[in-house]
Amino acid sequence: MTKVPLTVRGAELLRTELNELKTVARPKVITAIAEARAHGDLKENAEYHAAREQQGFIEGRIKDIESKLSHAQIIDVTTIHADGRVVFGATVDVYEEESDQEHCFVIVGEDEADIKQSRISISSPIARALIGKSQGDLAVVDTPKGKRHFEILEVRYE
Repeated sequence: MTKVPLTVRGAELLRTELNELKTVARPKVITAIAEARAHGDLKENAEYHAAREQQGFIEGRIKDIESKLSHAQIIDVTTIHADGRVVFGATVDVYEEESDQEHCFVIVGEDEADIKQSRISISSPIARALIGKSQGDLAVVDTPKGKRHFEILEVRYE
């Protein structure tokens, strides 16, 4: 399996979630299964089936996070010497000509992407257009609604 880029923040969030699942959620669902079993007939016991389904979800998520962390290439953008270029983990302020608006994007791994927090995936069209560019450069992104033009105002490594 190939290495998956992940920011330091993203790796920490995954570790926190993994710890929460293993120390809180897993024991809680095991207790719920034991209580449901105590009620008798398991064939018609909705509580038991719901708890087992929840246990399957938790165990699947634990395996998923462990796999992601084991294949992660954790990149600390503060240690990269990018000479003002847009790289993975960088925070980029841009001006979009079409909408006459400024945007701030953080380029992150796919699992960390959250457009509501302006965290865009490295594989997104906007991020791919910005990578390698510097302050003052123009990036053109092809979208279903046409081309979008972004002028890079500032690149930060936070």
